[in-house]
Amino acid sequence: MTVIIGIDPHKASHAAFAIDDNEVELAQLSVRAGQCQLERLLCWARPFRTRTWAIESAGGLGYLLAQQLVGAGECVVDVPATLSSRVRVLGTGRANKNDPNDARAVAIAALRAPALAFVRPEDHVTVLRLLAKAHLDAGRARSRACCRLHALVAELVAGGIRKEVVVSQAESLLETIAPVGVAHQQRLELAHELLDEIRVLDAKMKRSKDRIATAVGASATTLTDLYGVGPIIAAIVIGYSGDIRRFPTAGHYAAYNGTAPIELSSGGRTVHRLSRRGNRTLNHAIHMIAVTQIRNRDSEGRTYYDAKVAAGKTSREALRALKRKISDRVYRQRMNDLRR
Repeated sequence: MTVIIGIDPHKASHAAFAIDDNEVELAQLSVRAGQCQLERLLCWARPFRTRTWAIESAGGLGYLLAQQLVGAGECVVDVPATLSSRVRVLGTGRANKNDPNDARAVAIAALRAPALAFVRPEDHVTVLRLLAKAHLDAGRARSRACCRLHALVAELVAGGIRKEVVVSQAESLLETIAPVGVAHQQRLELAHELLDEIRVLDAKMKRSKDRIATAVGASATTLTDLYGVGPIIAAIVIGYSGDIRRFPTAGHYAAYNGTAPIELSSGGRTVHRLSRRGNRTLNHAIHMIAVTQIRNRDSEGRTYYDAKVAAGKTSREALRALKRKISDRVYRQRMNDLRR
């Protein structure tokens, strides 16, 4: 008999609910989140010799517990929150929202959905995701600081900073400004502070690029062999794709990253439109690869793009087709990397 143990994780506590193959309740437990959480759960689950742990959002609140269980040699699957919620709402008799019912719904979802992804130990994929996210966050912080600086300087000098913010040029411009009045002086001081913030973020992004280049090289990926894929894009693609083996086909991967079109049918009329679903960060990385390839007339991607336009596709439709082709190529490259 296989026992499924559903876990509804929270910041302060975790609810566990064990069921058998027939959804019969075997036991339930609530443990306080802390240093002893793994020990208590394993001790409680010891009577269930053949067991599988199902954790809701193993990449979110349940991340640490999932990794602890995997490190202890346990079999752990990741249950999406939307799936467990659907099971609870559509279930009979236990649709109330509470921790035990949520944990039971997680266990039932894992029992009836065998295609769920298994949680794997942290590896270079996790490292690249962490580095990529930190780099993207730093880039967004710099963009916000630059926008604020543009707004302040426009109130100090007619026309403001006309181009992209370059620290040395912006500093030279601020030095030429003679403050008139206390408000003018305060704006100038705030502009200097923003410039210092941008200088720090530039140094941070430079260090981030160096770390990412080292990590991508250590991963021995062949993604960088594709035109338009540098270390930053490779880190985003690998980190945000996760274990590529969880996608049975290239089509499943395209649906995940949003490059697969969505069918829109009504009254016998069938059309396909742009998908807004999927991982948008991953979709943006694939978009950047496509744009880079289109800019180079000698690239394989530009040849494919021109052929689509010549066949009557609009520029946007041709770009979407190229993104799907790149998605399929990325999927094959990642699968080949794992076979090496």
